[in-house]
Amino acid sequence: MRQIEFVQHEPLHYPKRLSLISRRRFQFAGALLVGALLPFLVRAVLLPETFHAPASYNAIFGNAAAITLAFWMRLSIETYPGIRSTYIILPTALSTHGLIIAFLLLTRLPYDRLALSLGFALHVLWNYFVYFYAERRIRRRIAVVPFGAVDRLTGIGQVEWLVLSRPSLEEARRCNAIVADFSADLPPQWEAFLADAALAGRIVYQVKQLSESLSGRVELHHLSENSFGSLLPARGYFYLKSGLDFLLAVALLPLLLPLLAAIAICVRLDSPGPVIFRQARVGHAGKLITIYKFRTMRPAISEDDRRAAMTGKNDARITRVGAVLRRTRLDELPQVLNILRGEMSWIGPRPEAEILSIWYTNELPFYRYRHVVKPGISGWAQVNQGHVAEVDEVHRKLQYDFYYIKYFSPWLDLLILFRTIKTMLTGFGSR
Repeated sequence: MRQIEFVQHEPLHYPKRLSLISRRRFQFAGALLVGALLPFLVRAVLLPETFHAPASYNAIFGNAAAITLAFWMRLSIETYPGIRSTYIILPTALSTHGLIIAFLLLTRLPYDRLALSLGFALHVLWNYFVYFYAERRIRRRIAVVPFGAVDRLTGIGQVEWLVLSRPSLEEARRCNAIVADFSADLPPQWEAFLADAALAGRIVYQVKQLSESLSGRVELHHLSENSFGSLLPARGYFYLKSGLDFLLAVALLPLLLPLLAAIAICVRLDSPGPVIFRQARVGHAGKLITIYKFRTMRPAISEDDRRAAMTGKNDARITRVGAVLRRTRLDELPQVLNILRGEMSWIGPRPEAEILSIWYTNELPFYRYRHVVKPGISGWAQVNQGHVAEVDEVHRKLQYDFYYIKYFSPWLDLLILFRTIKTMLTGFGSR
């Protein structure tokens, strides 16, 4: 049994109690008052004769339902790492209020446009006010039971770690949670402490799961040690997602065709060569697929096929239009055809070129396991790490891919979608 010692560079002070505005219940109640009740009252003041109209009541209930759904979605999504409220406030509000409006249109129920529009605007403004006034100032503090493999937490900086000197709930009273290595041989008094903490309603994390949650990666040592539970991800969601991918591709195709045509013309005028780049890549279950992209580079002149398949930083082969397409990820749009053919998904690990996949499989253990789900146009590794090529970088990318497979769910896909939009706007990780 080994007790871990953390180096503390300065004295730790207990944080102040959370302010009222930082509490979830207050935030939810405030959103209902501001985004549902206030528009109803404003409408009553401006047009008192319509106060008891069905449209007014449908608007207040619609706004309340949208706010409730958005709050639930945020609670579900924010359990994942690397997420800030600013990424998802507007998307979740747009999604839920849009869903309510679609429901009202389909059912042909009367509704108040002013109240619904005002409810959406006030809902978004309230959430941003809460974030900038309170949430962004909060830094989580987690109490550490100093036994076992908890030293892996010291390199994670977005949390303040309080190493417990004794098994006392009083010492951990101002911490948001407690973390321990359940596989360690804990002394009886520390085991009793963890049981008491759970009975008292305190959150107690296992160190491995907490480390994965904060880093967004699954560390690769031995596949059996990664606590996957099952090596196959949720099959029900796998098939549901495939169907939704196809339907979304069909729905978006009429909107994408003009954009695809415009990009094709720009590629053709910018440099000689084909408009579409085709390449054999490894897809679901290790099967080879041909993926389609807009050509962004001039032909490679290299005797090394593996090196030619890689894109270096400031690669001289990249064309002017290609640089813009790669930065905005618009070069990937032709892969909507791969989605329609059932070979790819909108979200998933990126498919690697066949020559690179063979190399990585020989260099990295369990690399082929990433093919257990369909490859995607965007993925968890892309929004966290960006483009990589060398083995050490691919090893880290594989940790992100394994995290995606382990926590395969619609909420993680939704988070990746929101962060992909940010990535497209900022050009993060492009080459």
